[in-house]
Amino acid sequence: MEIKDTSLQNPLTMYPHEKFPMQKQEAPGLDSKMFPVPDCGEETYVGANRLTGRKALITGGDSGIGRAVAIAFMREGATVAITYLPEEEADAKSLAELFRQEGKELISIARDLRQEKDCREAVKEATGKLGGIDILVLNAAVQTAQTDINKLSAEQIQKTFEVNVFSPIYISKAAIPYLPAGASVIFSASAEYYTPNKMLMDYAASKGAVVAFSIALSKYLIDKGIRVNAVCPGPVWTPLEVSGGNPDEGIPVHGLDTPMKRPAQPVELAGIYVFLASNESTYVVGEIYGVTGGLSSL
Repeated sequence: MEIKDTSLQNPLTMYPHEKFPMQKQEAPGLDSKMFPVPDCGEETYVGANRLTGRKALITGGDSGIGRAVAIAFMREGATVAITYLPEEEADAKSLAELFRQEGKELISIARDLRQEKDCREAVKEATGKLGGIDILVLNAAVQTAQTDINKLSAEQIQKTFEVNVFSPIYISKAAIPYLPAGASVIFSASAEYYTPNKMLMDYAASKGAVVAFSIALSKYLIDKGIRVNAVCPGPVWTPLEVSGGNPDEGIPVHGLDTPMKRPAQPVELAGIYVFLASNESTYVVGEIYGVTGGLSSL
């Protein structure tokens, strides 16, 4: 397919940097129903064979950052499997069709990863169909904004931690026996772990736990020759924001309060995941990479 212009661009103006139209979806939300539709690299990411022959499993790979990473990995030469929720079937199917158009196969696994049994089964299925696994991206997450702590229910807290914390631990446990020396594990963390929003208390706490676990796991696995790192996004234009992750008044101005005065598009994070998965980062371990539009400098 034709790839869009990759010449020098002003990062302040290359993506939407004005108020978004007000919009809402039921969780978990779909890329395809957002306006504007997030740029996950379908027409903008150009590969360079940096992951030829590699085998990747990406949780939450149907939309948002996970989708962008899946597209980038595929165009870098990797074979890719994703997990997604059954409610996200439309986005998963459109991603699989994109892969087919480029002569590749996407292994799509519909699974709710809140229970350890389902995490084990997802890893087993992905490993079997990929013929192994040497890149693991732990990206699936939920986020629900609450303006009043008294509305932060036990059910919401439990679900947030089941998806954001327990799931990556379960997936890691299941995947480690399959990971060879040279493999890379990459967590999706969040700027919320160090600049927490008062409306995202449970989410911020869960991402703090993700950061701590990723660093601890990096120390555990480095003796096996397996590197573990995390990517720490700031505001990104994904379905998470329009399906409960942002209060209504926050959706139109999402990301406009950053020094870049706009949110990231998912494709803008894909390159750092490619770097951390590739042999270009063989001396990088236990690191937290910020992609925050300048929030880290405030």
